[in-house]
Amino acid sequence: MTDMARLLSCSVHKVVYWMDKYDLKRRGLSEAIYLKSNPNGDPFKIKTGLNTKEMFLLGLGLGIYWGEGEKTSKNLVRVTNSNPEIIKTFIRFLLDLCQLKEHKLLCQVICFNDSNPTEVKKYWANELRISQKKFGKIVQIPSKGKGTYKSKSSKGVCILTVASIKLKPWIMGELKKLENLPGWLSGRASNW
Repeated sequence: MTDMARLLSCSVHKVVYWMDKYDLKRRGLSEAIYLKSNPNGDPFKIKTGLNTKEMFLLGLGLGIYWGEGEKTSKNLVRVTNSNPEIIKTFIRFLLDLCQLKEHKLLCQVICFNDSNPTEVKKYWANELRISQKKFGKIVQIPSKGKGTYKSKSSKGVCILTVASIKLKPWIMGELKKLENLPGWLSGRASNW
């Protein structure tokens, strides 16, 4: 509404008045930000007509998200793992099947107190074949005394994030479809 008021050289109150008068619905803030950030449409397009290899990748991507993905936020597609192969596979799922634009991928690394943050960043950049500049600030978890495990991951954990109010519901919808499949996927393991 602020942008409309600026464009029309009037006050925001006037825009609100006319929208109310003609019962025009307002966008939510997240939708308005999404549209402003993506003026040419969605930064992804779900591929259809998948071949066998692509169907396998679809299953892997959804399985990774089901097991390792963040499910509570409305707009963050986030996978966290210490295995670079899992992160690379999820990136392939996003780029090849969701046809996400690569610049939308964000990476973060968390390393433990016994790791060198610079080396951890270098490791993940090499493994994922991306620039070290793609990583934000590295979070290093300080020691909290004696843990229950003897060896910590020297390479830390990578967090892959995509912010999208449209991609997240699609992924969650696909996972919901899996819950309704017959057999062990729907919790009836006794069918084995």
